[in-house]
Amino acid sequence: MSRFLYLVRHGEQQDAEHGLPDGPLSARGVRQAHAIAERLGGVPFTGAWTSPLQRAQETARIMTERMPAIEPQPSALLMDCIPSGPTPELPHAWEPFFGPVTREEIDAGEAQMADAVAEWLAPTREERHDLLITHNFVIGWFVREVFGAASWHWLGINQANCGLTIIRVRGAKPPALVTHNDLGHLLPELRTGLPVDQPY
Repeated sequence: MSRFLYLVRHGEQQDAEHGLPDGPLSARGVRQAHAIAERLGGVPFTGAWTSPLQRAQETARIMTERMPAIEPQPSALLMDCIPSGPTPELPHAWEPFFGPVTREEIDAGEAQMADAVAEWLAPTREERHDLLITHNFVIGWFVREVFGAASWHWLGINQANCGLTIIRVRGAKPPALVTHNDLGHLLPELRTGLPVDQPY
C-alpha cells in the first residue's frame, strides 16, 4: 500500500516583510489558500495536520472548509524550525545564515525533524492520503530526506506560499518525490515566498 504526503506551505503572512515571527494571512495569502483548497478538493484525504503557528492554522482552516470529512490537527512536529546546523561540507555562501542561530535551536530542530520523518515517512498497511500544512524549511527537510542528500541541502530547497509537494511512501521501497513546489493552481500574482532571484 502507498502513503501519499501532500505538503503545503502556509499562505503569505500579513506584514511578513517586517520580520514578525507569526501572524495572520495577508489578503493574498487568503487567495492562495483558497486556490490550493480548490486544487486538492477531490483528494480522498485520510487526515490533515498543521503547524500550530497562526499563518499555518489559518491556511488549514480555509483549506479544510472545502473538505468537511477531515479536521486539521495541530502538531508540534510541523513547527517552523532549523532542521540542522552547519557541517564541514556546508558551502561558504550559506555560513552567514547560521550566524544568529543558537545551538539550542539547532538541537531542537534536529530532534523535531527526526520525529517528523519517523511519523510521516513510515510505510503504512493501508492506502493513505495525508495533508501536512507547514513551513518552507520543514518541507525542504522532507524533500532532502527523500533523496538522502547531505543534511545542509534543505537550505537550497524552497517552496512558494501554498505551493504543493507530494511524496509517495511505498512499503520496503524508498520514498519517491512525485512533485515539488507545483504552482499550477496559483495565478502569477499569487506566486510569492521564493527567493527574489529564483524564477517562478
